[in-house]
Amino acid sequence: MRQKEEISKSKNTVLKKRLVQFALENPEPLLYHNEPIWCNDKIVGDLTSGMYGHTIGTCLGMGYVSHEDGVSRDLLESSIFEIEVAGEKHRARASLRAFYDPKSERVRM
Repeated sequence: MRQKEEISKSKNTVLKKRLVQFALENPEPLLYHNEPIWCNDKIVGDLTSGMYGHTIGTCLGMGYVSHEDGVSRDLLESSIFEIEVAGEKHRARASLRAFYDPKSERVRM
């Protein structure tokens, strides 16, 4: 019973640090790891991994984002994210879900 209560409490808790996925708007720069993540002109984390996503057509990366108000879908949708590659910032889309098509909906079209 105690474990159930802890799980229900954690569902309502806003996490201040979360693993976020990123897709660069420009497909040219390559991501590897340790690139800084910028949110509204402030560094909020760095990438733990990255590589070119051939099925997506751009570079994808994952990294932990920290924010004092919590990392939520609203924050990701309302903020401007950039990934710094070789001293240059590149706009990126942020998501808590993977960019691939997990239900294979695109394949069925």
